[in-house]
Amino acid sequence: MSDRVPGEGRYARLEREQRWRLGSVPTAARRAVLILDRYIVGSRLRLRRVSGFADATTEPTFKLGQKVRARLDDPEVVKLTNIYLDQNEYDVFATLAAAELRKTRWKVALGDRIVTVDQFHGRHHGLVLAEIELAANDIQLTTLGIAAFDVTHDNRYSGGALAFASDDEVTGLIASGRAES
Repeated sequence: MSDRVPGEGRYARLEREQRWRLGSVPTAARRAVLILDRYIVGSRLRLRRVSGFADATTEPTFKLGQKVRARLDDPEVVKLTNIYLDQNEYDVFATLAAAELRKTRWKVALGDRIVTVDQFHGRHHGLVLAEIELAANDIQLTTLGIAAFDVTHDNRYSGGALAFASDDEVTGLIASGRAES
């Protein structure tokens, strides 16, 4: 019997994020990359393709990741393990049944920190989320300095939940964001 469990071991990295829903992409945001996430059905695996805007000759980056929550009911803290893939390996995993999320990831400076802002596309169009990585002992930020609604502990805004959400659930999240802006 193995003592190895998902989310444990030397390759798993603790990730703690605070998340906000925004009404729009902040004007100070700078475009960084396009991301296609494929959440593989029946697993905790995410297949990711990241491609840049600035240089069309830059090859995309491919990753297979697994996120294991520290607490099942709270998406704030996860243990993340990534494997970098080449195009052929990515293509093999891309044949598996999956729910997709497409987004543009922007970067915004907040003092000496960087906030990432994800602008979703496709059926998630209109949803904008910001997140910042926190150290284990960091206190959550009380403000981003822009209109934002903290959704750190709301599972509906985690990537996997968004990918598998029904069209009606996605429409409701987007509409409720407009009401709070």
